[in-house]
Amino acid sequence: MMINPGAEAALQAGARASAAAAVRTVLNEEPGKAPAVSPYDARRELYDNLSVVTNVEWYWIAAVDQYERTISKAKPKARPQLGQTVGIYIEPERWAGELNPDSEDNRPVSIQWFNGIGRDGDGDGMASRTSDVDLLYSLIRVTAAQGTSDERFPIGLWNYYRNSRAVQRIEQFAKIYKKYGKLDLFEHAFPLPLRSNYSYKDTWGDKRGWGGRRVHEGTDLFAGHGTPVRSTCYGIIEIKGWNKYGGWRIGIRDLNNHYHYYAHLSGFDKSLKVGDIVEPGQVVGWVGSSGYGKPGTSGKFPPHLHYGIYRDRGLVEWAFDPYPQLRKWEQQERQRLRSKR
Repeated sequence: MMINPGAEAALQAGARASAAAAVRTVLNEEPGKAPAVSPYDARRELYDNLSVVTNVEWYWIAAVDQYERTISKAKPKARPQLGQTVGIYIEPERWAGELNPDSEDNRPVSIQWFNGIGRDGDGDGMASRTSDVDLLYSLIRVTAAQGTSDERFPIGLWNYYRNSRAVQRIEQFAKIYKKYGKLDLFEHAFPLPLRSNYSYKDTWGDKRGWGGRRVHEGTDLFAGHGTPVRSTCYGIIEIKGWNKYGGWRIGIRDLNNHYHYYAHLSGFDKSLKVGDIVEPGQVVGWVGSSGYGKPGTSGKFPPHLHYGIYRDRGLVEWAFDPYPQLRKWEQQERQRLRSKR
């Protein structure tokens, strides 16, 4: 990867200012006073500065940072959050170089001598694992080694992560950021129209009566057959089709690295396909009673939507109770509708 010295100097000057603004905003140093710069704006400025010096598009940089952020949240003990505004965690040995006798080395010259990936991105003369700019700059610099185009950058991601799931997630995030051109994409909607006739309660952990001994990993929302089922988030369709437990089901991945699972549908929006991007409130299918058997099996239970959420931990996914989120999103959407009257 070619680095322009002039652009690198500009990065270091501009990135210091934007990173400092981001830190002030996130930490909210003046309680009660509205921040002059939103966290999203401050982060976007940092990404744009990095894009200038690395030639990597901002949406790839944002996607890498967001993926690292979600993994740090999923495994907080294994990945201590060292930065204040970015989600990057780089192991000390990888940062300083495996043969470096000082795993906490922050001297750029010695780090490079031992083939560490740590670099000085903010221009303070140190390659620090507690500097947001240094962390993100170092990670983007090493992942861009195979090229910066949309076709070549994923190769560098694979070389760094050696994990196809990580590469897939970052590609998904980048696609979403690229489409909308912004970072603030975390609004949610309730999965059923609020004006429809539905009911639900917390069914997390209930015993299941079909398919062997297993527990319920989700919330059942009962509604009439054919009631529209909507995306709860900005996300990308990861899977669509049949399985014997969920019937006609669709899975959507969001920017929090949560997998949203919609099951027992009577059908899908036929215009949607795997890889398409969806928005909060967009209809993706309809309530049904499909499942518990071969493709086409239905009618073995009352029509309802089974809704589940799974968090990616890097190598495995685990489910968590979606009921509190559903209540929250239902209330938020009602408030938005009232505010528009």
